[in-house]
Amino acid sequence: MSVSSLHKQILQKNILVIGAGSIGVRHMTNLVSLGFKNVFVFRHKRSDNLVINGQKIVVVANWKEVGKLAIYATIICSPTSMHMTQAIRCLQVGSHLLIEKPLSDSKAGIERLRKEIGRNRKLVVVAYMLRYHPLLRKVKQIVENKTYGNLISFSSKWGEFLPDWHPWEDYRKSYAARKELGGGVALTLSHDIDIVNWITGSKVCQTKNVKNFRSKLKIDVESGCDIIYQYANGGTGHSHLDYYSKHHERYIEFIFDDANIRFDYLLASLTIITGRKEKVLKADKFERNELFIDELVAFFKKTTDFNIKDSIQAVDESEVILNICKKENWKNG
Repeated sequence: MSVSSLHKQILQKNILVIGAGSIGVRHMTNLVSLGFKNVFVFRHKRSDNLVINGQKIVVVANWKEVGKLAIYATIICSPTSMHMTQAIRCLQVGSHLLIEKPLSDSKAGIERLRKEIGRNRKLVVVAYMLRYHPLLRKVKQIVENKTYGNLISFSSKWGEFLPDWHPWEDYRKSYAARKELGGGVALTLSHDIDIVNWITGSKVCQTKNVKNFRSKLKIDVESGCDIIYQYANGGTGHSHLDYYSKHHERYIEFIFDDANIRFDYLLASLTIITGRKEKVLKADKFERNELFIDELVAFFKKTTDFNIKDSIQAVDESEVILNICKKENWKNG
């Protein structure tokens, strides 16, 4: 997506990032690289202003100050449990919203959020950036065009050892590991839930999940989760998510009437098998940060031309994901 397509007036707007963890810093760095001139960061504790690529990022620690800044758009990068309250506050000061996934860790406040969207008429997007992966967009196109017939089923796996995510930090203190901050593998790795729902393009009829608490990780949330899906069009699927795999794997296998397609995130490859023929598509020059850049560009372009139904749809889709993640059909014995 072209960076130059952003209107120069938007680049002069005041942009707020809530949270200065790794994802917050990534967004601030990308905003600066895109040419945004007035970037602020909200932190609960006052600290010195940040400097990113030579540009000053002003730190704001009081919400009253935020109300005086005429914020055009906010990117919420705080722990999941804080998202809903902050999203409602941002809408009330007239800000468009890009909310890092997931939308929240509970359904409390969702109806109020919908009302605030209707009242303030702002764009709300939940940041599931896998939708911008070129190979997954290719799969979406294949499904929509029925290139290989109907999508019958899928199976996905994302296994990654939690202590290896940020080796310089104590994993036990991360939001992903703590129930009070909205952690747990299902919500934290819900990118894979969103992407299969998006690609399938059919309403989720029912799901079942079972959560695993058996690993030696010192966390108070589930470390593994298996989800089974059934869709209105008759398709089915399965997702496995875990914090305990020592060998990092991340892939989705799609089975069509006339082909099997395997997307491998780590290899940036798409393998299409039809009968005895095999074709491999590679995203050789793909870099992960491109997903975040494309997501930002698409978000800011849409702030100038959107329907309020777009915001409601984003909330509805995220509520489906939240229902899937929180639903428990079998209890550990």
